[in-house]
Amino acid sequence: MRKRSQAREFALQILYQLDITRDQLDKALSSFWQMEATSECAEDVRLFAEELVKGVSEHRAELDEKIARYATNWELDRMAVVDRNILRLSAYEIVDRQDIPPKVSINEAVELAKKYSGIQASKFVNGILDKIKSEKQP
Repeated sequence: MRKRSQAREFALQILYQLDITRDQLDKALSSFWQMEATSECAEDVRLFAEELVKGVSEHRAELDEKIARYATNWELDRMAVVDRNILRLSAYEIVDRQDIPPKVSINEAVELAKKYSGIQASKFVNGILDKIKSEKQP
């Protein structure tokens, strides 16, 4: 698995944990990395995952607003937790990370949705993120 893909997977797991436990960010990061201590994790993977998690956490309200705008007939709190966090993660990349092409963010999100949620979720995620991407482009 590519390093950035692995980092996104870790970021998704941390965001999921934060959403479920409502822990403080530092506590969630610390407990997650303690659990991952047995696996080989390159420092750059860990740093990128933490950048993503911190970015999503800092911009969560505005990301949720964008997602809700395009998730017609869906309330954010009624979405599957994993889908909601995939959307947050990728929306953050599309909106706030100029170093990541939106197409890459969307493709990574679709793969995460297929792996952790299912084919229907991947289509749902793709549709919403494509609308967010279109909003950003002139």
